[in-house]
Amino acid sequence: MLDGAEGLPLHSSHSRASDSALQPPGSKDQPSQLLGQASGRPIRPSDTKAKVFLPGQPTWLDQTYRGSFTCRVWQFGRWVEVTIDDRLPCLAGRLCFSRCQREDVFWLPLLEKVYAKVHGSYEHLWAGQVADALVDLTGGLAERWNLKNLASSRSQQDGSGGSEPKTCWQLLSLKERCLISCSVFSPKAGARELGEFHAFIISDLCELRGQAGQSILLLRIQNPWGRRCWQGPWREGGEGWTQVDPVDSAELLSQLQEGEFWVDEEEFLREFDEVTIGYPVTEAGHLQSLYSEKVLSHTQELPGAWVPGQSAGGCRNNSGFPSNPKFWLRVSEPSEVYIAVLQRPRMRTVDWAGRAQAPVRDSRVVWSPASILGKDYPAVGLHLWKVEKRRVSLPRILSTPPVAGTVCHAYDREVHLRCELTPGYYLAVPSTFLKNVPGQFLLRVFSSGRVSLSAIKTVVQSPGPGETLLAGEWETVQLQGSWKIGQTAGGSRNFASYSSNPCFPLTIPEGAGPRCVRITLHQHCLDSDCHPIGFHVPVDNGGQGTPSLLLQKPLLSCVPHCYTQEVSRVCHLSAGTYRIVPSTYLPDTEGAFTVTIATRIDRRSIHSQEMLGQLLQEVHGA
Repeated sequence: MLDGAEGLPLHSSHSRASDSALQPPGSKDQPSQLLGQASGRPIRPSDTKAKVFLPGQPTWLDQTYRGSFTCRVWQFGRWVEVTIDDRLPCLAGRLCFSRCQREDVFWLPLLEKVYAKVHGSYEHLWAGQVADALVDLTGGLAERWNLKNLASSRSQQDGSGGSEPKTCWQLLSLKERCLISCSVFSPKAGARELGEFHAFIISDLCELRGQAGQSILLLRIQNPWGRRCWQGPWREGGEGWTQVDPVDSAELLSQLQEGEFWVDEEEFLREFDEVTIGYPVTEAGHLQSLYSEKVLSHTQELPGAWVPGQSAGGCRNNSGFPSNPKFWLRVSEPSEVYIAVLQRPRMRTVDWAGRAQAPVRDSRVVWSPASILGKDYPAVGLHLWKVEKRRVSLPRILSTPPVAGTVCHAYDREVHLRCELTPGYYLAVPSTFLKNVPGQFLLRVFSSGRVSLSAIKTVVQSPGPGETLLAGEWETVQLQGSWKIGQTAGGSRNFASYSSNPCFPLTIPEGAGPRCVRITLHQHCLDSDCHPIGFHVPVDNGGQGTPSLLLQKPLLSCVPHCYTQEVSRVCHLSAGTYRIVPSTYLPDTEGAFTVTIATRIDRRSIHSQEMLGQLLQEVHGA
């Protein structure tokens, strides 16, 4: 048993470390100074590193030193203090895990031990996301850029004669303000030194003028594993250096430390998959925009939860989407605003040996990097609507396109939006992709201008004498149908065969204004066998044949087609005749389905769990 390990379970291969290997570090430097030396970046008095390594702690030579350190880690909205002893797990006199480049510097293994204590063991630190670690150490935001998308857009713009994207050149302007990492998901043949799902550090960027007059952007990459075996054209002695002045070549090669190598922009985009950037923090402790350099000096945050059967409505494909948690965001002046949804990790289960285990996952769910930490974050997204007044009709607002939204629901611990917002009220709705998925989250807002954030709850009306609390009344009609090859499996509107799809009539009678209608398409299959499905609702003007009717622009669409058993859309339809056209994405895809048309009856809604069109009441956060 390792006396100084504070009960943290280690990897089984390290369980035979001797007591003599648990030696106290012997550096004389303060931890905050060590962090600056290892990173090569200057430490300002107000730097966020001082938030992690609390200043003023006694060192090894002080008489008051008691063999322990206290650090702080940002966890779900607050800084948590963690105290550890100075004994570090070793084998044969060498540290088992992370180590600094200098043998007398120990800030990194100490911080690693803090992180292991927060997460339960060293084993639980295996893999993960760099973005999550940057948030934990700064309390700010981190952003991930997909390099393959950037390379694709660059080639398209090159082919069309457009201007070249400046994304990699943006890194050049950010290098003095941000921590930047890059990673590889699947290394290419001949580049085995790029480990799969391995993170690297972009330690420097340099712009050179080639001997032919061209501009060359070089990136200095550091492998935290310490290996220096890069065989690209900008290796020592590589042909890349013949393009630049020998003086520049000698200077840049002399800067390389253990595990570092140079690559140019083209090689970088080809060999690496993703860049992660931590948002800079000002001396006053505020975040700074990566894009405009504006200081995001106004912050707000509120907790929320997705509760199955109550507030876990799923994504916009589901009819229960309006039941998701909702928040008012009031913007008082034109502002650059960042809105983030941070998930709280789920509780772990414990096996027979007392070891923490990840919750059992559905084998049909796609693997995500977060899952290997046992946190099993569900896919989440965030959408934002601008509203004209505080009392709104939810079906009318939520059936319109949002002013901003995440591109897709992502299996990330945190997702965020960047918006340029004008003054007014906005409705923010965070959601999971699947409905009835439980979870807790923290909604965070960072803004360059004044904003206020508050939660929304439903106003429950008190029943009158002799009344009981009833849910809103709906008239429901179910229609059965099927897609058959060569007959009614026409596919989406991308294909000429679209007009052969089934077509169901929908009539809205004359009345007092538009009627609230919920249209649901449910395919009869197992989750694993689902086809991508959707539907369109064109107006039936009469006197037109079915092909002409289906080729006209629809009034309402439930797209894009999704691999799910059920898609749904809530809308307001005026009196008239319409057609509902369900479809699969590809033609000649067979399947059976049910179309459910639920029309809201215009009667007083006395009570409901979360009804559309109800009045909303603001609940101010602390």
